[in-house]
Amino acid sequence: MNDATVAEVASGSGITAISVDRLVVRFDGIGGTVTALHKVGFEVPQGGFVTMLGPSGCGKSTLLRAIADLVPVSDGEIHVFSRTPEESRRARDFAFVFQDSTLLPWRSALDNVRLPLEVGRRGGVELERHAEPEELLALVGLEGRESALPHELSGGMKQRVSIARALVQKPRVLLMDEPFGALDEITRDKLNEELLRIWRETGTTIMFVTHSVPEAAFLGQKCLVLSAQPGRVRGYPDIDLPEPRQLGIRDTLEFVQITSHLRSLLEVAE
Repeated sequence: MNDATVAEVASGSGITAISVDRLVVRFDGIGGTVTALHKVGFEVPQGGFVTMLGPSGCGKSTLLRAIADLVPVSDGEIHVFSRTPEESRRARDFAFVFQDSTLLPWRSALDNVRLPLEVGRRGGVELERHAEPEELLALVGLEGRESALPHELSGGMKQRVSIARALVQKPRVLLMDEPFGALDEITRDKLNEELLRIWRETGTTIMFVTHSVPEAAFLGQKCLVLSAQPGRVRGYPDIDLPEPRQLGIRDTLEFVQITSHLRSLLEVAE
């Protein structure tokens, strides 16, 4: 698009992509019932990019999994484009990217990206919308590496393949659980920039879990900060930074002030 990115148009649509209202998630264990999330509520606009911070064990991953219909909800409601998580999963509204790339070692990069399409066909699912795997590998910067096996790729390249695989069915929502947490700082910085570029070009709504305050501030339009067990919303501030963002912005006073505010919310949340 010429005057605005796809993400900017989508985020200005006024449509709510994810709505979480008074969410409670409990788990039954040997020692009794544990409340992982308690009365969590927030909204994510279509085309928005929301990062998530919180102490270890506060329920960040549990929240993503509840949205993805991977964890049962004890109380409250979740809607993804006005559908329940189960309905959204069946409609393939979202895709998940984990910290581990989870690539099949015997399949090439291109064949790993194709995998969701093949699984859908075997399951008798009519794939009404999907992207071309070759185009997605080019989108994540891996044009020319289509035939490479996972052991021939660096950690950063593997995560690029994982992101391309998640995007192949054109999900409306991308849920990312610390996808760059195991990478070195230089690779992580590069993938942060690449992810923002992909988000701007596709307009996909993204929720991104991280333990890095600078990463949360650099990537997100908003940042959801959770408190320690049970997980509650401690804050949900806007992150107002110039667009398009480049790594140099992290050296500005504005960025330092934003990260300082997020850290103060985290200190109270612990």
